[in-house]
Amino acid sequence: MSSITTGLARRYAIALYQLATEAKEVDKELRKIQKSKEEAVRDQNFTQAGELREKEVELRDKIRNLLSNELSPTFYEETPANPTEKAVNAALDAYKTNDCDGVIGFGGGSSMDLGKAVALMANHEGDVVDYSLNEGGFGKINKTVPMIAIPTTSGTGSEVSVGSVIIMNDGRKLILASEHLRPAAAICDPELTLGLPPILTAGAGMDALTHCIEAIMSPINDPPAEAVGLDGIEKIVKKESLVRACEDGQDKDARWNMMMASTEGAMAFSKGLGAVHSMSHAIGADQELRLHHGTLNGVILPTILRFNKDHVGNKYPRIAQAMGKNESADLATEIEKLNEKIGLPGGLKEMGITEDMIPELVKHSITDPSNVTTPRLPNPEEWERLFLDAM
Repeated sequence: MSSITTGLARRYAIALYQLATEAKEVDKELRKIQKSKEEAVRDQNFTQAGELREKEVELRDKIRNLLSNELSPTFYEETPANPTEKAVNAALDAYKTNDCDGVIGFGGGSSMDLGKAVALMANHEGDVVDYSLNEGGFGKINKTVPMIAIPTTSGTGSEVSVGSVIIMNDGRKLILASEHLRPAAAICDPELTLGLPPILTAGAGMDALTHCIEAIMSPINDPPAEAVGLDGIEKIVKKESLVRACEDGQDKDARWNMMMASTEGAMAFSKGLGAVHSMSHAIGADQELRLHHGTLNGVILPTILRFNKDHVGNKYPRIAQAMGKNESADLATEIEKLNEKIGLPGGLKEMGITEDMIPELVKHSITDPSNVTTPRLPNPEEWERLFLDAM
């Protein structure tokens, strides 16, 4: 997330998008270095990882120097995997210290969500938790400072959504929501996702797919939103764009479809989400595990599809058709097959969740605002069973 100095937010976004050929080549090299660094860390070759980190910093500086000298952005580059209230305050301090007047969220959903929270708090009093849905904050949010979103992953659709999910200082993972939080502009360039590793491509893609499916299952009557969600499902599954993007990160057609489907998913969930997100928000609040939100959604989705099956009317056959499957196909089984194909875990247990954690996760899930639009609201015993089934 970058906070931008007076009067230059939009111009900086355009300049960032239209980097010179030299800068794009440097960016390609940067992505290769980042991939090699991740592999070195996985192999516990920390000496090599340290050397690659130094090269990464050098290339980042080179890209910045290629930007026009008249642009003076202030960068905040400490965005956590799941944005926190602490990070919001740190970025907000940088925003105010440098007399900025706008925000650019450049990165994945975490960067964009953090950017939205900074744009909110830049001209609102109090603490960010005061503006969460859980604390009655919906009506407190007024016009924010301008924000431009530039996604580099295809999953959250945060560039067009009205929400932001932040882990508060008390450990709760809460939702900020208001039309005022929707970015003033979004620049969606699929080429920015070409270097995304397969595991992040998979997790982000399942986030987008879950958005589309949960939005369709929502009982809110909104046919246009459902149509958009069905189109997103078709792009992800029927056209095999997610599988292709995982197998070949340079497949531009697959990357284009995934970025569009990600945006469509967020447009669709204007009619709401459901229990998948209630559960993933509960787990995602754990700051020790630091689990990827989209991956959690993908792993939990089959369990909720089975739970909701008899409570969504004729929607399952429509979803199956959009997936390119027979109308009578078992959606939960089809999602499990897809998860396996793209390399996601087979259950929450593989991600570090243990049965003794479930009571606390149930408490968090029960209070999640996503429950407002779930087609079947679980009781406490059913929440517990859902977590066990997803293990």
